[in-house]
Amino acid sequence: MQTELMNKKSNHLSVWLLGILPLLLLAGMIYFIGKWGTGVEEQQAAPIEVLNIERITLTDNGFELRVLNSGPEELTVAQVTVDDAFWNVTYSPSPTIKRFERATVSIPYPWVEGDPHEIKLITENGLIFSGEVAAAMKTPEADTNRFLQYSLIGFYVGVVPVGLGLLWFPFMRRFSSRGIQGVLAFTVGLLFFLTVDTVQEGLELGAEAPGIFQGTGLVWFGALLSFLFLIAVDQAGSKKSKLNSDSGKRVAYKMAGGIGLHNLGEGLAIGAAFATGEAALGTFLIIGFTLHNITEGVGIAAPLLKTKPSLKTFLALAVMGGGPAILGTWIGGFVFNQTLAALFFGIGAGAIAQVIYVIFKMILRDAKAEGTPSLSWINYGSIALGILVMYVTALLVNF
Repeated sequence: MQTELMNKKSNHLSVWLLGILPLLLLAGMIYFIGKWGTGVEEQQAAPIEVLNIERITLTDNGFELRVLNSGPEELTVAQVTVDDAFWNVTYSPSPTIKRFERATVSIPYPWVEGDPHEIKLITENGLIFSGEVAAAMKTPEADTNRFLQYSLIGFYVGVVPVGLGLLWFPFMRRFSSRGIQGVLAFTVGLLFFLTVDTVQEGLELGAEAPGIFQGTGLVWFGALLSFLFLIAVDQAGSKKSKLNSDSGKRVAYKMAGGIGLHNLGEGLAIGAAFATGEAALGTFLIIGFTLHNITEGVGIAAPLLKTKPSLKTFLALAVMGGGPAILGTWIGGFVFNQTLAALFFGIGAGAIAQVIYVIFKMILRDAKAEGTPSLSWINYGSIALGILVMYVTALLVNF
């Protein structure tokens, strides 16, 4: 008996060694190349340096720049100019920044409120990296007052309009079965527009993120993985519960979650606008997003038309769909990060796409049960109307 156990342990150990051996050999090869090179002795034509200016903070004493070295080698910042004039600065921890490390550059500059300023960092190899302040304004500090102000903005941009949209539930409840299919198709149109819009905004932020993090790729990776993850969760849940009466509520909650991630992105835009001194832009975004988000409440309510939700359910959906706008406003106003924002947008797009998939299944199921075409003229028109409504309300954001 002991001999058999020892043989089994020996076999397991051999299997693990066979699995680890290729990884050990690969690690050895990479170490060899890093230590002794490739054998090709050629001088580099030009220094490869990449310095990302992640954030410019305006204080009473001047500018503070948070920079990241995302290049392949360490670099040293030799000189700094503000509006084409050389300026003495201090570095924390050092002007020499190792790969993937950050530093803070403090510039004691008498900036003028409302004026544009351009800051250039010049490395010892002569490469120039620029940052721009479109309109100088002291960066808001993360105090209690500002925290509450951003919370209020996120509340009436996210929670209030989504809640108002949910109030159309009693009206839509009176529709016939074909009318309910039309409302679901209208929701598909809304969500399709949101998916495209979310991906586009994510790609824009990804392009601004440090190249080493592949921001645009994060959008697609986040979208694909969140889409597949939610399908896996949905399939696992369907095995545990076969109650059709609960399916509408599950879809509504998933829709609220996906829309919530989209609204988190809207909060990021608003918070970033106020943090950079663009108050007029921030105000326009608030008005536009508020009008835009009312239609999202209609979409969240649509899967509930054949159920009997409680008031508690509606409150939870309003908070779930609109509440992330508050979190987004905090992040955008205080600690905005393009890379994470791009990932959030990707996750949101995948979540919304998965809800579209689920609602399509609901439409197909209902149409099959009633013997009607799944893509009737009513459904087609509703999809087109949903896209048109979202397009028109999105114009208000850019008005």
